[in-house]
Amino acid sequence: MNNFNPTLPRRTFLRGLGATMALPLLDSMRPAAAALAPSAPIRLGYVYTPNGIIGACDKSPRPFMWTPKSAGANFEFSPTMKALEPFREHLNVFSGLAQVNGRALGDGPGDHARATATFLTGVHPRKTGGADFRLGISADQIAAKELGKYTQLASLELGLEPQPLAGNCDSGYTCAYMSMSWRGPTSPLPAEINPRSVFERLFGDGDSTDATARLARLESQKSVLDYVAGTLSRLRMTLGNGDKRKLEEYLESVRDIERRIQLAEQQNATTVLPYIDRPGAIPDDYMQYTKLMIDMQVVAWQTDMTRVASFMLGRDGSNRAYREIGISDGHHSISHHQGDAEKIDKLIKIDELHVAMLAYLLEKLKNTPDGDGTLLDHSLVLFGSSISESNIHTHDDLPIVLAGTANGQLKGNRHLVYSKETPLNNLFLNMFDLAGLPHVEGFGDSTGRLANL
Repeated sequence: MNNFNPTLPRRTFLRGLGATMALPLLDSMRPAAAALAPSAPIRLGYVYTPNGIIGACDKSPRPFMWTPKSAGANFEFSPTMKALEPFREHLNVFSGLAQVNGRALGDGPGDHARATATFLTGVHPRKTGGADFRLGISADQIAAKELGKYTQLASLELGLEPQPLAGNCDSGYTCAYMSMSWRGPTSPLPAEINPRSVFERLFGDGDSTDATARLARLESQKSVLDYVAGTLSRLRMTLGNGDKRKLEEYLESVRDIERRIQLAEQQNATTVLPYIDRPGAIPDDYMQYTKLMIDMQVVAWQTDMTRVASFMLGRDGSNRAYREIGISDGHHSISHHQGDAEKIDKLIKIDELHVAMLAYLLEKLKNTPDGDGTLLDHSLVLFGSSISESNIHTHDDLPIVLAGTANGQLKGNRHLVYSKETPLNNLFLNMFDLAGLPHVEGFGDSTGRLANL
């Protein structure tokens, strides 16, 4: 135990001209934190993978590429899920869950817009290409309303592809439905896709969002740590050796994120781009880009700046090409594979890449100390899609994984099989309970909480 400053408040910030930084949980904060709460806070994360996953449903041309062959504990990981095996004790795989409001229900085509819209809401979207769109509050925002009372940011919405709010994005559905987070029926929350904007939101004060101030900082390439150097120096004098090491590890992670953003900006500044309105500070490589955004989410959780985050690995219906793994075809185009073996093989490689990005997130959480455990111990991270087989747009047998133990409340190492068309929203009710939210009676088309969880 640190004896230098035993009552350092959990809400200690480093403040300087134009910057404010939260700190990770240090030993010297624990006595004060323990007096306020009996356990570490639960973090909730929601990760969306687009265009379904091969092998998630019984209609798939390659059954069991995703779904484990056996149910219960000690199941054998499927080929696509192999990267998640190191996290077995923190992992639950679900089969049988559905978002039936993603189906047409008389509205015709538009399954990709409906998939994104329903994933966290469970509400069938009104079909419109105009401003009269209507959906419902999403699960992450129900959690954010409660957990956001204790943090600087109520929630963090991250993505890798633009999410416009206007225009027709899928067969008569407005682009607003490409956002999976909704504060209310008419309030979509588009994901932030620019790493520098995310960084400034986390580490800059209110003035730093001004275009002139942001440009000045970019041109000077000054580290956010330079702005808080004075308070940082004073803080170091109050800490014991253990806390100093933790602080330096945290500061190094901030420096690393800054370095990678600056490198991406330099590369973008010297590269001739095929179109003129590409955002700056976005790495060209998909994996580097994804990992950079994940790292910022982890820092936001580590410092308790927010306890709720959503992350879209891609837009449903996205035609991104994954050249990093040798795939130049558009994702959505090959997802309508019509049984073509070559296209299916490419889809499996994309699925494995997305799972590898989830594994990267879980590894970061597992290696980040948090109170008496790790961030992975104190989190619930849901990964999945609202489409199972994209070739035929199925919205049942969804590929769903839940990682984390919520402070030991949830057992891992299980493949849980429920009856077909069990609402995914039932699982969200369980997650609300595990996160300590006041009782939520129902959500979307829920029929109750999942049993045996």
